[in-house]
Amino acid sequence: MKQIKSVIFLTLIAFTLMAAGMHKFYVAIFQMDFVPEKEVIQMTSRVFIDDLELAFEKKYGKKFYFGTKKEIPEAKKYLVDYFDKNIKITINEEQKAIKYLGREIEDDVLVCYYTIPAKKVESIEIENTTLFDAYREQQNMVHTNVNNTKKSLLLTYDKPKGKLEY
Repeated sequence: MKQIKSVIFLTLIAFTLMAAGMHKFYVAIFQMDFVPEKEVIQMTSRVFIDDLELAFEKKYGKKFYFGTKKEIPEAKKYLVDYFDKNIKITINEEQKAIKYLGREIEDDVLVCYYTIPAKKVESIEIENTTLFDAYREQQNMVHTNVNNTKKSLLLTYDKPKGKLEY
């Protein structure tokens, strides 16, 4: 419980600093919810569009214009490929495939939806290097809800991987 409160507190500080414009703070939020009756983990990612576009421009040498009329036709392909290469999920010591479902725009955030097959969850190991190639200061917060137990991880450039036991 103390860890969850710390993560929530850090999230609030991060968003406050961004809103205040004190300095640029790079953060993405990932929510993972185990749904036993569907035998899946439903995952949602929330990434600031401007951070993602700048990272993609550096990486691929082109502008993407996510969520606008100028968005390039192959944007989905690049998104699916990028997240597939940068997020690795291991459940109960077995690496799992992540299925991209879709996306939407909420203000200045790109929200993507995924599912991960899981019949039973005793442990989740997450390696998440999203935006680390563009921003060394990037932090990826992972919140989980498994078997009515909430746990969180803060993944950074120096510590891109973590494991949670349930």
